[in-house]
Amino acid sequence: MLFPPGSEIRIPIVAITGTNGKTTTTRLMAHIAKTAGYKVGFTTTDGIYIQNIMMQRGDCTGPQSAEFVLKDPTVDFAVLETARGGILRAGLGFHRCDIGIVTNVAADHLGLKDINSLEDMARVKAIVPEAVMPEGYAILNADDELVANMANKLDCNVAYFSMDENNALIAKHCSKGGLAAIAENGYITICKGNWKIRVEKIINIPLTFRGKAAFMIQNILPAVLASFIRNFDIGDIRLALETFIPSPVQTPGRMNLFEFKKYNVMVDYAHNPAGFLAISKFLEKIDASPKIGIIAGVGDRRDSDIVALGALAAKMFDEIVIRQDRNLRGRSEHEIIDLMVEGMHSVDPKKKHVVIPSEPEAIDYAFKNAKKGSFIVICSDVVPDALDQVMKYKDVEDNFELSVDDIPNQHEQIEPAKQEVTK
Repeated sequence: MLFPPGSEIRIPIVAITGTNGKTTTTRLMAHIAKTAGYKVGFTTTDGIYIQNIMMQRGDCTGPQSAEFVLKDPTVDFAVLETARGGILRAGLGFHRCDIGIVTNVAADHLGLKDINSLEDMARVKAIVPEAVMPEGYAILNADDELVANMANKLDCNVAYFSMDENNALIAKHCSKGGLAAIAENGYITICKGNWKIRVEKIINIPLTFRGKAAFMIQNILPAVLASFIRNFDIGDIRLALETFIPSPVQTPGRMNLFEFKKYNVMVDYAHNPAGFLAISKFLEKIDASPKIGIIAGVGDRRDSDIVALGALAAKMFDEIVIRQDRNLRGRSEHEIIDLMVEGMHSVDPKKKHVVIPSEPEAIDYAFKNAKKGSFIVICSDVVPDALDQVMKYKDVEDNFELSVDDIPNQHEQIEPAKQEVTK
């Protein structure tokens, strides 16, 4: 009686892992499922959400957070961001999932808990697709060799996604009747065998900022592919893509743009070389000067990783404000700053920079000293606090008042002019 023939007896689970893009892919997947009519629970690095209501704040990408969602009786679709730390500490929080997505594997968190190479990291991330049920799908990045090779050890269906419409692996996969999603001729396209479905034009998807944030396509493709596998209506998928607006509400800390009268501001969670490179490519398409970065090194990364961040920052920004994370993670404040400066000076010994350890003070400094036409990028580790601070500045600038005189139809109506009648 509880489960009539043909009805679902399990909550569909989409698990998402990778180095970069996990949170955005998770939120987009949850938005598409909600648009399709499901009551969605999802976990991210920002918190646990049940039907878009935050139930718990913080980094909630571990097994306990997954169990929180799966135990909620109102949820009938689960989207779970699954991070390295939780997997190594206590596993997944579920035995099997319907779809497992791996966005990419890049250099981050290396040197921690015996994970010393990209190959080591790939083996950790591979646990998610290995947990997919035999009838389910692993969705793998065909542009990332370490991710694509995960297919060799899987006993489930495999689908691929790629930003290269001529990707050789996908061409071979589809020639055998396989399923894939690609960025093709300006469209998000689903391929199955020798036929294609064009879902939406890329520049019409707000998440791509009219194609300027090309790296966002890598987050869109697997979410669209997972939705197609779950038999969501193409119209619902298209509607969800068009209504998923990058903002502090829907994508906190993921390319949140604010337009001020004198300058523009972007808040992002970028904290590793791959994340910095993605922002760098976006900044290349932005007409602004000077470009100012508020950045920090992460204490539990290798010396070479912190130096690399400094070098990338020197290439990306005209001016740099070096701040400190709230948690120094085992290093001294001066040690991290020295490594960042070493990286910057390896690119440009005269790079203009200032050190302001407190993030709120660093943001205040950048705002008060920014020239007209500047573009300020805040790479924050405590995204909610940074967003609150930026929005307070925005509220002051956008001060808006409504008076009684502005209410329509409150004045005496003007009588129409009397027309003379001619006999």
